Amino acid sequence: MEKLPTYAQLGAVERPQVRRNRSARVLILCGVAVVVWLWSASRYAFVAQDSVRLPLHAEETLQKCKMLHVQPGPPPDFARRTQSDRFVNGTGATLLKNASVWTGDSLQYEIHGADILLDKGIIKFVGHASEGISAKYGSFLTVDVGGSWVTPGIVDMHSHLGVYSAPDLVGADDTNSLKGPILPWLRSLDGLNTHDDAYRLSISGGVTTANVLPGSANAIGGQAFVIKLRPTEERSPSSMLLEPPYTINDTRVDPTLPPRWRQMKHACGENPSRVYGNTRMDTFWAFRQAYDTARKIKERQDAYCTKALAGEWDGLDNFPEDLQWEALVDVVRGRVKIHTHCYEAVDLDDFVRLTNEFKFPLAAFHHAHETYLVPGTLKQAYNNTPAVALFATNARYKREAYRGSEFAPRILAENGIDVVMKSDHPVLNSRYLLFEAQQAYYYGLSANLALSAVTSTPAKVLGLSHRIGFIREGYDADIVIWDSHPLALGATPKQVWIDGIAQIENPYISEKPTIFQSLPTTPDFEKEAKAAIEYQGLPPLTPSRAKADTIVFTNVSSVYERSWPSVQEVFSARDGEPGVVVVRKGEIACFGSWHACLASISTLDQGFEYFDLQGGSISPGLVSYGSPLGLEEIQGEQSTHDGEVLDPLSSVIPNLLAGNEVMLAVDGLQFAGRDTLLAYHAGVTSAITPPTSQGLVAGISTAFSTGAAHALQEGAVIQDIAALHVNVGHSPSRSPSVSSQIAALRHLLLDAASGTPFDRVAKGDIPLVVQAQNADIIASLIRLKKEVEANKNVELKLTVAGAAEAHLLAKDLGEAKVGVIVTPSRPFPATWEMTRILPGPPLTKDSAITTLLAHGVKVGIGILEQWSARHTRLDVTWAALESNGRISKSEALALASTNLEELLGVKHAASLSGDLVVTLGGSILDLEAQVVGIISPRKRSVDWL
Repeated sequence: MEKLPTYAQLGAVERPQVRRNRSARVLILCGVAVVVWLWSASRYAFVAQDSVRLPLHAEETLQKCKMLHVQPGPPPDFARRTQSDRFVNGTGATLLKNASVWTGDSLQYEIHGADILLDKGIIKFVGHASEGISAKYGSFLTVDVGGSWVTPGIVDMHSHLGVYSAPDLVGADDTNSLKGPILPWLRSLDGLNTHDDAYRLSISGGVTTANVLPGSANAIGGQAFVIKLRPTEERSPSSMLLEPPYTINDTRVDPTLPPRWRQMKHACGENPSRVYGNTRMDTFWAFRQAYDTARKIKERQDAYCTKALAGEWDGLDNFPEDLQWEALVDVVRGRVKIHTHCYEAVDLDDFVRLTNEFKFPLAAFHHAHETYLVPGTLKQAYNNTPAVALFATNARYKREAYRGSEFAPRILAENGIDVVMKSDHPVLNSRYLLFEAQQAYYYGLSANLALSAVTSTPAKVLGLSHRIGFIREGYDADIVIWDSHPLALGATPKQVWIDGIAQIENPYISEKPTIFQSLPTTPDFEKEAKAAIEYQGLPPLTPSRAKADTIVFTNVSSVYERSWPSVQEVFSARDGEPGVVVVRKGEIACFGSWHACLASISTLDQGFEYFDLQGGSISPGLVSYGSPLGLEEIQGEQSTHDGEVLDPLSSVIPNLLAGNEVMLAVDGLQFAGRDTLLAYHAGVTSAITPPTSQGLVAGISTAFSTGAAHALQEGAVIQDIAALHVNVGHSPSRSPSVSSQIAALRHLLLDAASGTPFDRVAKGDIPLVVQAQNADIIASLIRLKKEVEANKNVELKLTVAGAAEAHLLAKDLGEAKVGVIVTPSRPFPATWEMTRILPGPPLTKDSAITTLLAHGVKVGIGILEQWSARHTRLDVTWAALESNGRISKSEALALASTNLEELLGVKHAASLSGDLVVTLGGSILDLEAQVVGIISPRKRSVDWL
């Protein structure tokens, strides 16, 4: 048989007909007892005359054969359902009125002033409801949305929720198995932790559905499962599943229904190579061996079924299958969505060839940092062009991610390839998955495709676009109401419904400016996107110096300057009259109206330049702290690092270093790295970085320019010695107890030899910066500060960095004059020491930052990884947006400039001579703005970017 029947052709299974003569019937009647005995003792029924042997379970086997080529999908009547299979009895109906709806539907993306009825777990109505709707649907809760934006629930196509749980504890680490590179029989469901603290946080960011993948340690890591994030009455992993296989622990299928899509994780490149000590050649041979095994089983099944369906049972034994390999056999039958972690062109090309060799479709390449450079390769994949699931800007953390580009989403979309933005939670906190779409939009992906990238496109790729990812009648009632346009920075849910059930109890809403209800405008990055392709992901980033000594900036909306120890707005355009700023040799000579600066302009030499900022702004350069920026180029490549400092509590310090155990970061600085220059291009003009350490004593931090070419360039090193840094807390590599660390720190501060860094701290000359997360540890540090001050009779300059639980001690920190650097600025309970976070709106009224500021604590913000330094301007804006007006623009800028400098020991003079950032089309706090220049007093010039 050339083609097995499809689902629509299935009918009743008929047994082969055999002629029976009268004598045979007599013999059968006479020997009935013998026949019954033989029937029960034998696996076959023998039918006389033609000797056809029919297996006992022939009907089931034939049904299985007929289903082998049926493709997954919803039942034919799914669109006519009146109730969701996930409906919870007792859930009332809800009518959302007067909504600005983004539907996800390309036929009509937006509907304004619309009403949406949620009932029985599905969307029953979208449009403009008549008064008779209550008569049709009965009573319901009415929510006046007031014109707010409403979207489908966010779909995270790459998550490790529940298998890489928060907090990270050994007993709940179920991300990867290390039993071998090929493990298609493993399932993320079997390790899904229902107590992950991140579910609630992700829901508060609008995430309603997640594809929970195994990790990427293995070439084939196992099967993934799609879940809804809401808690269930059953409290079980199985109750969270969305369209799982009909029989999860069995290979049998429902003969009356088409199968459901399955999901599976693959990985190529560095991860499996590093875990197993393999090369890429080894990994792909393992792939080919595994797929050859699956193909052979499939071929035996097809041959078996060809005979069985033809009634040729003679010689047929059991149906050929293997529980270990059945999922991979389904892959080569085209019934599994394959999600492949793959970065570089070499790996992408390898995998495309693999799909063609074994003839299976690929759902998506994930991470896929070089896909934008080889779109033609993707289009050669078997049967379909895979989608690409990306980070927006997270790159360069290992060699295969080094050429990642922020312009990849737009470039791929321009080549007709589906783009998905994903979190890889907890690599990125999926609570902020929408931020990935916002960045993709900022760098050139169209607005509708950017929103689709976290809703309808992942739904389609997962094979679930018949029920999630859209606001359509009959779809799951997974809905988010936003406090601003979903592509506006800081957009936060007012409420989230999953299966028609509201998920946030008493949500807290921070009022946003009216302009945030509109789609933001974005800069034109056409030239930069082309350069990304031309230079294969490594376009030149070195700034160019202005040719003229004098620059006249026109159409300026505002000017902010350092006014130690804060930032002040010194000019704001009034009554629609744009301002002028005159810069001479890296210093502002005049700002204000044309009339005010006329004298300065008229005395200029003929060689000056004009630059129209189109409503732009000038503000202090921002400061980065918290990552190894300037000491590390590629996280996964040790040869690109300065290296880690030895821990005096657990390492043997060489005699050569005796008396000089405290290292200086300035000695290991690396300039002109890509993350450093990208930060400079984003208005982060300096960084303060300590030596890298997991031990107690890290060393002395240094302040340096992110735009410098090398250490000897004028202004490259801003301040050799900034602060002394130590780490106190629990760490797998830190064996001494916390009490031992505190005791050692007490000894170092009270008994330090004169002139040593700890002596300078004890005398109040330089700050002590302690990396600590836990409130109890922070409390011990406050007590230690008081003890040292009482002993030395000098005020100790103490700053706590990390500080996930510092809000619990806000009053005490304020009274003790302890500064805090909140790192990261938006909290996540990554470890046990960080579980008591203050998440902020919509879950809590206050954030950690607003709470600390309210108690008089000097607050700065930090980052964890150097690639995110470029987001600093957005981080401070976000902090202000969720403060409900309690953080002004000047105060927001101070969080990442003067506050950080003071907390980290940068002297007044160095701060006041800091760089200024020039933005086009808005202030540095506006998502719409583009950084175009740096005014540098230290260089006595202007850098164009």
